Amino acid sequence: MIEKKQLVKQEERAVIVGVITKDQSERQVQEFLDELVFLAETAGAQTVKRFTQKLAHPDRATFVGKGKLEEIHQFVAGRNIDLVIFDDELTGSQISNIEKVLKVKVIDRSDLILDIFARRARTAQARVQVELAQYQYILPRLRGMWSHLERQGGGIGSRGPGETEIETDRRIVKDKITLLRKRLAEIDKQSLTQRKERGEFIRVALVGYTNVGKSTTMNMLSKSEVFAENKLFATLDTTTRKVVFDQTPFLLSDTVGFIRKLPHHLVESFKSTLDEVRESDILLHVVDISHPQYEEQIEVVNRTLQELKAFDKPTIMIFNKMDLYEANTFDEWLAPEIKEDILRQLKTDWDTKTNGNTVFIAATEKRNIEELRKTIMDKVAQLYRERYPYKTEFFY
Repeated sequence: MIEKKQLVKQEERAVIVGVITKDQSERQVQEFLDELVFLAETAGAQTVKRFTQKLAHPDRATFVGKGKLEEIHQFVAGRNIDLVIFDDELTGSQISNIEKVLKVKVIDRSDLILDIFARRARTAQARVQVELAQYQYILPRLRGMWSHLERQGGGIGSRGPGETEIETDRRIVKDKITLLRKRLAEIDKQSLTQRKERGEFIRVALVGYTNVGKSTTMNMLSKSEVFAENKLFATLDTTTRKVVFDQTPFLLSDTVGFIRKLPHHLVESFKSTLDEVRESDILLHVVDISHPQYEEQIEVVNRTLQELKAFDKPTIMIFNKMDLYEANTFDEWLAPEIKEDILRQLKTDWDTKTNGNTVFIAATEKRNIEELRKTIMDKVAQLYRERYPYKTEFFY
C-alpha cells in the first residue's frame, strides 16, 4: 500500500499561492486565500507570505508563469520556508515540475483538506472515508507524484509480464480503492441499521459552513459535550443526541461542515456520513453572521445540500455569533436607537427571504436561546401531528 505521510507538520513555515483568472475577481481570490491561511493554521502551519498572479488560465506545466515561479523560489530560498500551498488543484506533473524549481514540498488545497480530515477522523467510518478520498485523489496523480510505493507481499507473481512500475502502482491503488469501498459499504449497512432502530422520532440535523458554531449550538440545545473549537472541520463524525423540549422528544444530529472548493472525492466519500442530513426531517442551517462573506457561505451550503438532494427540507436559518457581528459592525458612539433600527432591518430582510424561518442568536452567550427552542419545537410538533398523530396525545 502507499505510505501516506503527514503532509503538514506543526510550526512549518508556509507560502500560499493563488491565481486570478477571468472566472474570479481579485477580491474573491483574496477571500479564498484568507480561508487557505485558516486551513494551513488548522493543520499546524504558519503562513509567511501569499503570492497571486493574474492569468487568462493556469499554466499547464507549472500552474503559475515562469517569472512568478522564480519570484516564489527567490523568496522561499532565503527564508527557511518548508511548504508551498496552492489554492487550486494541481496535477501530478505540475506538483513535480514546481518542486523541481522550488526545492520544497508542494501541495494544493485539496491535499491540505484531506490532511486535516485524516488527522481529525476518529471513528472507523470517518477513517475509511478519508483514506478512500486520499487514494482517489492520488490515482490520477501517480505518474507525477509518486516515485516509490511500499508493497505488501512482493516477490514472484506480484507483477505481470512486461508490466511497468507505474502500471503496478496504479493497480495497487485501484485494488485498495475497491477494498475500501467494500469496507465502507459494510459500515454503511451497520449505520443504516442503527438509524432504523431509532424508532419514530422526528430527526433534526445541524448543517452549515465549517466553523460557524454548529457544535456549540448542539451542546447548548442538547446539554451534551460535543467537541468544539475555533478551527476548521473540528467535527467530522456525525453525533446524534436525543433531545426533549416540553416533553416532546426528537433526535438532533451535528454534521461535518462544508467549505468552498471541497474536494469532490471527499464529498463522495462522506455521503454516507451525510445520510443524517438526507434522512432528517428538519434542517437547522447555522450561519456565522459575523463573517464578512456569510452570504456566500450560505450559497456554498445550499449548493452542497442540492447535491445531496436535501435542499427541499423544512429549514430554520440560525444566524449565530450576533455578539461578534455587533462588535464588528457598531462603533461605540453609535446611538442605541440606530443600532436597533439596523438590527431590526437585518431581521426583517432575512425573515422575508426565509418566510419567517430565522432566529438570531449568540450560542456562546446563550443569547435568544428560548426563541430558538420555541421555533424548533413548533416545527417538530407540527411534523409529529402530521406524521404520527397517534403520538400527539401522549406528547402534549
